[in-house]
Amino acid sequence: MTHRILVAGATGYIGGRLVPRLIDAGYAVRVLVRSPSKLTAVPWHDAVEIVEGDLGDPEAAAAACEGVETLFYLVHSMGSGSGFEQQELAMARTVAEAAARSGVRRIVYLGGLHPDGVELSRHMRSRTAVGRVLLDGKVPAVVFQAGVVIGSGSASFEMIRHLTENLPVMPAPSWVERRIEPIAIRDVLHYLVHAPTLPEGLNRTFDIGSREVLTYAGIMYGYAHQAGLSRRRVFALPTPAPRLAGWWVALTTPIPHSLAVPLVESLQHDAIAAEGDIDQYIPEPGGGLTGYRTAVELALGRMASGEVETSWTNASQAPPSDPLPSDPDWARRTVFVDERTRDTDTAPEHVWRVIEGIGGDNGWYSWPAAWAIRGVLDKLVGGAGHNRGRRHGDRLNVGDAVDWWRVEALEDLPARKVLRLQAEMKVPGRAWLELSAEHNGAGTTYRQRAIYFPAGLSGKLYWWLVLPFHGLIFPSMARNIVQRAAAYQAARG
Repeated sequence: MTHRILVAGATGYIGGRLVPRLIDAGYAVRVLVRSPSKLTAVPWHDAVEIVEGDLGDPEAAAAACEGVETLFYLVHSMGSGSGFEQQELAMARTVAEAAARSGVRRIVYLGGLHPDGVELSRHMRSRTAVGRVLLDGKVPAVVFQAGVVIGSGSASFEMIRHLTENLPVMPAPSWVERRIEPIAIRDVLHYLVHAPTLPEGLNRTFDIGSREVLTYAGIMYGYAHQAGLSRRRVFALPTPAPRLAGWWVALTTPIPHSLAVPLVESLQHDAIAAEGDIDQYIPEPGGGLTGYRTAVELALGRMASGEVETSWTNASQAPPSDPLPSDPDWARRTVFVDERTRDTDTAPEHVWRVIEGIGGDNGWYSWPAAWAIRGVLDKLVGGAGHNRGRRHGDRLNVGDAVDWWRVEALEDLPARKVLRLQAEMKVPGRAWLELSAEHNGAGTTYRQRAIYFPAGLSGKLYWWLVLPFHGLIFPSMARNIVQRAAAYQAARG
């Protein structure tokens, strides 16, 4: 009988990479998600059983666990809202009880390395408490404890990358001298994939790492070397200043403030493995564990080739809000629309190529300084900011983050292609940007619509305040997209 595995957290950074590896290892995989639409574009969609449900619902959790032997619980909250620790503990208890009711034989959880006897950050304290709840439950649990995970698209790696690339000289809080044991994402996945083979009844934590201990400053120096940058200079200041450092990280990297603060707060203590008992049960990967600089080299290679499997931007995706109503519904509500249309003799496929490549390194084809300023303002009020980038440089999937937008829809019709982006910046209302290329017989009609549903008076005032900004960027965006498509067509001959 095939060993059945349930993965909770399959839309996350780790879970999204673990699922295809479990499939390749021959397991029957079931995934539990609140929004199955998030998995529409993943390549392993048809190879798993997808169950819609909420882990906080005891009946839904128990139903998802039916017939399952191993449950991977890869759910973490990095939000900073009050009460999140109690919410995480309550959910962990619900899952542990549901697993026991349904006959699950093992739970696998991924926590973080931390020293004993010190006051941990709220987020590290919560992860540790969740691990303890699972270990104290009726189902045997294996809790892997890992340090900084190095891999393309991970939040920690993106923070390291942008700080190192943007700041050749960096006065930094005292935590840059803390010792850490990084681990490559491929090695984390190695241990997770082999977890179902551990002896039955095993109930304990395992520290996992690279066996290579560095300081955070050393991490940045190593990144600079692998990326071919000039030598960086990091100076430790006498104070940890986690809150201030969180804002600094948010403003100088793509990481939003809500994620930067818990990341920085978790850097206040050494994070190195206290034991290596996992070697008695799971052998190291062929060729040994991955060193830090090799892990950086692999991550950079993945990014350069556009092969980033999962990203923190998708793992941190908020539950989707209501989709854009159809145009006839707009008559029943207040809506503001900025629409631009341009006809060109350029072929539709070339116009679409430019549309699909929007954002990230390519920018928004108009007034980059204006976009950057608006992005900084968004971060200052707790928004996503404008520099999250995108997972692939030239293709998009539904659910992908594109700077402060999220891909809501991709329509690929014979004569018309449409990209619709939903805004994730902080605004008093809901906003979309829709770009389309339609064959018109002689070439292409390019259409661009910014659509905004204001929330009350503040939403209406916001629209009128940003109207001058729209008057600058939207006309030039339409013009430059059409011109770039024409240039691309000309270059192709």
